[in-house]
Amino acid sequence: MDSFLTRAEFEEAAAAIRTRTRHQPRIGLVLGSGLGDLAESVEQPDIIQSADIPHWPRSTVEGHQGRLLIGQLEGQTVLVQQGRAHRYEGHSMQQATLPIRVMQLLGLEAVILTNAAGAINPTFRPGDVMLITDHINFMGMAGDSPLRGPNEPTFGPRFPDMSQAYDRELRRTAVAVAQAAGLTLHQGVYVCLGGPSFETPADLRFLRLIGADAVGMSTVPEVTVARHGGLRVLGFSGISNAANLDGSTVTTHAEVLAAGQTIVPTLTALVRGVLRQWPAPPPA
Repeated sequence: MDSFLTRAEFEEAAAAIRTRTRHQPRIGLVLGSGLGDLAESVEQPDIIQSADIPHWPRSTVEGHQGRLLIGQLEGQTVLVQQGRAHRYEGHSMQQATLPIRVMQLLGLEAVILTNAAGAINPTFRPGDVMLITDHINFMGMAGDSPLRGPNEPTFGPRFPDMSQAYDRELRRTAVAVAQAAGLTLHQGVYVCLGGPSFETPADLRFLRLIGADAVGMSTVPEVTVARHGGLRVLGFSGISNAANLDGSTVTTHAEVLAAGQTIVPTLTALVRGVLRQWPAPPPA
């Protein structure tokens, strides 16, 4: 029988974070496989181990440190989730996306989501960064959604619109930042599969046919919860391996982590630039 998290459990997790930080974060940042070093840019951080937060999902995947850093980055107060939990680790969809719901309860207005993704578009190369313009939600299409079950109307509507999942204004800002800094920034569609096995060449050719440019095993459930809760979303995929449409190469997680090291400088510059241009909060 399905079990679902209650609002009280989400509130308990949010309360635990409030008692461990002096900051009121405005923007969330979720770091994917191999991208955790971006958190080192946060100034004056309060560091919270995820094990100290009730109900917080534990990550078992190498490259996901499992802690929060709350502090300053480019003049903005940010909450950085250094590593995420995934559905394939055995978590329910609600458990895996609990951090996003907690960000909503903490009063954040937006979240910047990052991931390591495999290339489907044959022009992408390892080390590239793709701005996510839209996604294909295979797990959600099959009914495996974090919004499945009773709807809590104080969180969001029963049937949230996803036609503009990735904030257009924030995407324009990211493109302008990349152009000003001379950075190559691809744009494209991210597709989320359940994992944890990597895709077959036939999988990748099919995904290319339906319009996907990069593939991964995260992010889309988080976007679903964020938009349900009214948070703005900006998403980046760090391309960790080239398109293997003919089966000529072997993909490994070690390769994903290694590529993350080359992606971090570009991603750091993009995130810093977007935060520098973030609109000021409305007057109280």
